[in-house]
Amino acid sequence: MTDAPASLLPVALQATEIASHLVRTRVPGLLTAKGDRDMASEVDYAVERAVRDYLKERTPNIAILGEEEGITGDTNSDLLWAIDPVDGTANFVRGIPLCGFSLGLIERGRPVVGVIDLPFLGTRYHAAQHTGAYVGDRRIQASMTTDLKDAIVAIGDYAVGEGSEAKNRIRITLTERLAANVQRVRMLGSAAIDLAWVAEGKLDASITLSNKPWDTAAGVIIAREAGAQVTDQDGTDHTFNSTATIATAPAVAKEIATLIIDANRLALKS
Repeated sequence: MTDAPASLLPVALQATEIASHLVRTRVPGLLTAKGDRDMASEVDYAVERAVRDYLKERTPNIAILGEEEGITGDTNSDLLWAIDPVDGTANFVRGIPLCGFSLGLIERGRPVVGVIDLPFLGTRYHAAQHTGAYVGDRRIQASMTTDLKDAIVAIGDYAVGEGSEAKNRIRITLTERLAANVQRVRMLGSAAIDLAWVAEGKLDASITLSNKPWDTAAGVIIAREAGAQVTDQDGTDHTFNSTATIATAPAVAKEIATLIIDANRLALKS
């Protein structure tokens, strides 16, 4: 491991400043359909392009993966920026403040730098590998909750598009299992917020049954550096190629994993 991650955190923070200003000062504008019940706003494209331009200037040898415009640059590089210009676009276009900008730096499949900015909540999270996780200048720590019945758990959005019916059987079954065992279930509409709030201890777990690097890279390193356990749904360590993103307070990780296994088994029977 090189010293690159920590040294590139200031670049990520400045890119986030650019993004946050655009999200706060521009209206969503025209919407572009991206498939069944999925969309991007003019702000999504404007933010991604502005951040791409900045990163290309500051780190020309690092490839860039964005939600809206795909991957550019040297794809053989060990490093990759992952941008979600507006995580929670459906919230953003309705004026719901639960949305944010997410920027992660991935090294050989694992995120090593992450910044999440929540422009309408005035909150910015950041982390670099081996340096801790912070909101502003304050170091944060994952929840110390030990009993599942005391846990507040966020679950990712239900699926849309091709194959959504089968995917949602698992999600709905999981929601039922969670409702029967945890204190409260939340669906906030932003993976970035879910992961950041696990890192800060506002949530005890976040369950996202998908893994799109622009959604998750920043949040995964922030949650890990705050002491959360972040895995795939089978309990293996979370990487770029994982099928799901499960972040939990360490003491409830095994019980959450059991609920996910049970939900998959029950959904397959239905």
